[in-house]
Amino acid sequence: MRDNKRQEATCEQELNAIRDSLEVLGGKWKLRIMRHLNNHINETNTFKKIQRGIEDISAKMLSKELQDLEINLLVSRTVMNTKPITVRYAITAYGQSVFPVTESLVNWGLNHRQKIKQKD
Repeated sequence: MRDNKRQEATCEQELNAIRDSLEVLGGKWKLRIMRHLNNHINETNTFKKIQRGIEDISAKMLSKELQDLEINLLVSRTVMNTKPITVRYAITAYGQSVFPVTESLVNWGLNHRQKIKQKD
């Protein structure tokens, strides 16, 4: 059972929670990686497939970001029993909890882009 209730928090706790969220999800790539994995949830997402699917991400950066997402329990890494060895990445059940947040960001971003375009 998922608990979507908002916890009571002081202003300082709220600011710390925002900082923590941005540390885990911030940057240019993490949310894009997660959205890619979620959009291809029924497929085998190998490192190379993810790299091809996310424009301009280097192998070094993808490796670092996948490690960070795995450490934070948002993405799982499974070594498949194949020759050559294949590593599969997937969104965890906990990682799915990020998507309501990303939907809000997508909607805000689309509206913001429209507003800025209307300004010209």
